[in-house]
Amino acid sequence: MPAQSFAPTADQIAQTKQAIDRYVQSIDAHPDRRVGAYPYYLFHDPGETIRGTVMIFHGFSAKPHQMWRLADYLFKNGFNVYQPSIAGHTLINPNQNWCQVDLKPEYAVPLKQKVQKDPVLKQYFDNLANNPNSFARPNKLQQMALMARLLLLEPNLMDIMQAIARPDDPDFDQYYVSSHRQYLTDAQARLAELDAMPGDIYTIGLSVGGAVALGLAATRPDRVKQTVAYAPLLKIYGEERRQYINLAGPLDISESGWDANLRFPVGALTATDRYGSSVVLSDQNVRALRDTREGSLQNIPTFLVLTENEDAADIDTNKDFYQKIGGEDNGNAFYLYPAEALVPHPMVDPTEVSQNMSNRFWQSLYQETFRFLTTGKVDISNMSNLEQNTDLPTVPSYG
Repeated sequence: MPAQSFAPTADQIAQTKQAIDRYVQSIDAHPDRRVGAYPYYLFHDPGETIRGTVMIFHGFSAKPHQMWRLADYLFKNGFNVYQPSIAGHTLINPNQNWCQVDLKPEYAVPLKQKVQKDPVLKQYFDNLANNPNSFARPNKLQQMALMARLLLLEPNLMDIMQAIARPDDPDFDQYYVSSHRQYLTDAQARLAELDAMPGDIYTIGLSVGGAVALGLAATRPDRVKQTVAYAPLLKIYGEERRQYINLAGPLDISESGWDANLRFPVGALTATDRYGSSVVLSDQNVRALRDTREGSLQNIPTFLVLTENEDAADIDTNKDFYQKIGGEDNGNAFYLYPAEALVPHPMVDPTEVSQNMSNRFWQSLYQETFRFLTTGKVDISNMSNLEQNTDLPTVPSYG
């Protein structure tokens, strides 16, 4: 269905800006505020016709400006834009401020004591503590070796890990304390800041932000019209990697992401997986995306984009999710960049490099995102074009 047009009044825009500015002021007042991670908005002048408002959610450990080129393109072509940070990411000290899953103290403390008494693991973690800047992420062999050593040290860890491996395991709350749901509640609070803004809301997100965009749409079908998710992290890619983050989360191991100056605990990654698998993929939210809008049997059209060169979001989980929300027959769209396109997981900004790859097709991606938001359609054949489609607004090169 084509996007409708709206013309917000000066008062409606002022109320919306005031709501967002109050949130920004709360960040300013926090001692752990993170430079460059503040939310921002792009609003057209009062009385100017708009297509609606797009909320854009960045990826894990990144900042709102990660997708500024897309925001600028959509703004220049008729949308208002609001780019908040995902939960906790306006702040430094991830161990205290970001969503996490941790073992409860009665299980974590004895495990850490055993680790400290084990000469092999103690040496490993001592080396890590003494050389943090040389360590970004353990490779596959290191992850498997660590898991094997931990299970040798504490065989009961397997039972504990099973409680987190299954999204609906009744023993999860027995073993773990988790703040993973804050990804959703924080996004709902940001959406509430747009209450005075008339017109449709659209959610867009990358990676964890993609999962946030989907979860928000599912819980607010009365407000969100469509959603676009680039490589949504519904489940951590790679079974070994997923087992590692679920097992190593309570051991004070840290990694670095897109902000190389900011290290985060592995338990923060555990929370991203838990949010995707237990919140977004819940039967209730899948059903909401598939067939619920204002009490009628009408879905929230969803556009999913992934790449075969994934190293974060599990591809098969996304494919299964796409079918569960009705697939193409339900007005949804799905595109998977083939491996030979050399498109990495953070596929939105052309300057971001991951695994020595970047997205050369980003302008076509922006065009098809715009087409989907305005018509509900996607020209899959255009996704692999280096030349832009002349029937759609041109995406600037941005220098």
